[in-house]
Amino acid sequence: MELKLTKPICFFDLETTGTNLAKDRIVEIAILKVYPNGNKESRTWLVNPEMEIPKEVIAIHGISNEKVANEPTFKELSKQIYDMIKGCDLGGYNSNRFDIPLLAEELLRADIDFDMKNMMAVDVQTIFHKKEQRTLAAAFKFYCGKELIDAHSAAADTEATYEVLKSQLDKYDDLENDIKWLSQYSARKSFADFAGFISFNKKGEEIFSFGKYRGKLVEEVLEKEPGYFGWLQNADFPLYTKKILTAIKLRKLNTKF
Repeated sequence: MELKLTKPICFFDLETTGTNLAKDRIVEIAILKVYPNGNKESRTWLVNPEMEIPKEVIAIHGISNEKVANEPTFKELSKQIYDMIKGCDLGGYNSNRFDIPLLAEELLRADIDFDMKNMMAVDVQTIFHKKEQRTLAAAFKFYCGKELIDAHSAAADTEATYEVLKSQLDKYDDLENDIKWLSQYSARKSFADFAGFISFNKKGEEIFSFGKYRGKLVEEVLEKEPGYFGWLQNADFPLYTKKILTAIKLRKLNTKF
């Protein structure tokens, strides 16, 4: 089944130096852009992460420090990457938990004001786990009847993810061929930031989901404890989380005038 699209969707996959959203960096990114008319374009970039890739991580994706030593940095590639995904929805495998948050961090570090407000995100892994509880390679075998060659190659993973989603739509009659619906179905618990430090209460108000102020309104905490905002901004939190905190603080200040 082909996807019903009202605008392009970019399936993407990252290979990285690790899994820490605040500290780790991208070493490879592949994007498969699918247009509403069915046309596709794809790009893959190797990226110099400007840090050492640990041996245990190289063993997983096979991208060595020597391989990326002379490649451009993410900042140097950021405009090309952003231009390709701008105005599109996003799709991936475990993308809501990892790929989108890390991509957001890299774009913000490159001074690109990335925001998901007008973008839908479809996480094929979440759909798969709700239905079958498997890995990407098993998903590709289960849904498409094919072996996933070159697993942990970003380009192979993006193509497999795209094929799996189409096959999921063929297999499950209760899945709607609609990106907004699939985005909602594959979403995690609703968070204001990607990393899950700020969530929403039943009234839709931002609350802290960690630490001593867990469950407390972010606006109230920042107003009563101004030093806490400074600590959060200087601590090792993801840039996107800091961006959301700043927006909440500014929104509160603006309502006073």
